[in-house]
Parts: sequence; C-alpha cells; structure tokens
Amino acid sequence: MRVSAALAADLVATAHELADVARVATLSYFRTRSLEAENKETDRFDPVTAADRLSEQRMREVLTRRRPQDGILGEEYGTTSGSSGLTWVLDPIDGTRGYLSGTPTWGVLISVRDAEGVLYGIIDQPYIGERFEGGLGRASVRGPMGEQALATRAARPLDQAILFSTFPEVGTPKEGAAFRRVASRAKLVRYGTDCYAYALIAAGQIDLVIEAGLQAYDVQAPIAVIEAAGGIVTDWQGRPALEGGQILAAANREIHAEALALLNS
Repeated sequence: MRVSAALAADLVATAHELADVARVATLSYFRTRSLEAENKETDRFDPVTAADRLSEQRMREVLTRRRPQDGILGEEYGTTSGSSGLTWVLDPIDGTRGYLSGTPTWGVLISVRDAEGVLYGIIDQPYIGERFEGGLGRASVRGPMGEQALATRAARPLDQAILFSTFPEVGTPKEGAAFRRVASRAKLVRYGTDCYAYALIAAGQIDLVIEAGLQAYDVQAPIAVIEAAGGIVTDWQGRPALEGGQILAAANREIHAEALALLNS
C-alpha cells in the first residue's frame, strides 16, 4: 500500500495516542500490592492481569474513535475486521511475567501493517518513559536522555557479540540445542528482558535476539523498529517472520548470517 504523507502523519499520531493511553493503564497497576494474575494455560504459567486487559481496551477505544475502518489484532481480545487494508497489532503488555515481578523491562507493542508487511511500530516502556519508534521514515527513541536517532551496531564477530533471549530454554529441546550453539560462541548472553531486548538492538546496545514460539503481536512492532534502525529480523531459516514463531533479530546482516548458519548446522 502506498502511504501518503497525510496518512503517515495520522498513523504516527494515532500510534502515539495508543501508547499514551496504554502508559496510563499499565502504570495504574504496576508495582501495586493488589496486582494479581490469572493463568491462561494449564501446562505452564502464562499470566494475564487486569492491566493487560485495561491497556488493550483503552487502545481499542482510541482506534474506534480515530480509525474505525482499520482492523485490529490484539493479544487479549483477538481480531476485529476492517475495510481499509490496514491492521493494528497490539500487545498491551509484552512481558507480563516481568510486569508481575516489578522489573522495568516489559513494554507495550503497537504496530500497523498492510497486506505486504508492517509499516510502523512502537516499543514503549512506560515506567522508564522510553519510547522507540520505527517506520514511515522514522527511527528514534525518546526518554529520560532526550530524543536520539536509532542505529544498530556495526558488524563484529560473534565472539564479540551480545546475545539476548527471554527464556534460557528457548522453545523445544531441539530449538534449545540450536540456540546453545550460538550462545556458546557469543561474548555475553543475557535473559529475561522480553521486548526490551529488541529495543536494545535498535538502540545499538546489543547484537542479537534469538527466540522461539512467538506470536504476531510479539514481533511486528520490534520488526518495524529494528529494520528502521538498520537491523534485520527473520525466522531461523532467513524467511520473513511477521507471524512470529522462531525469531532471529540481528543488528546487521553479517552477524545475522553467522548466527543463522549455527542455528541450522
């Protein structure tokens, strides 16, 4: 879809309003003693809180008012069809486990896509007050240190690279073994930062994020932000990863190729 300047401006303004209302909703529960979680699954802990639901509800209210013709895909309330060819993809709290624990590494993920791919995305960390945006000619972060342009790291060998993942297990035993082939070569491996790790790639702080078992709403905003900053996001076979699954996010094509080869060796 060709995006006019007027449409681009409206999409960006809408996305920032979504992030603003989600900040208020999520911070109203964060680090409160009354916060409780329900488990969405029976065989593992997959929590959802009142904050997750309130955050998505508030964002959907904005979209109903500002862009009722667009579709919506949200983690908590599913799919709403639209007629414009655009779909908003919402993760009201990415990293609910971290949110429950009081760590400031969860985030709100907002993106808008057409039939071909994601056009624009935001990774927002409400407690720190950092907002990363990418797409439609934008690649920047605003936060406590002001506004700065986003740019991924220059190429470096894997033995000098920093690698992140949310869980040490990284999916199935086979996927975990593939991940460890890369991790064993990296200079430093860190865990548990959820979507914030993708923001760190865009900000030029780390080199790789490798994960498995993700959903579309987990990855589309990070894809937009990282690609706008000069990075690359694919699945473990080097294919587009818009629908989630196995994710390899990299600061540049050189480190991406090195990690990809090890994942498939």
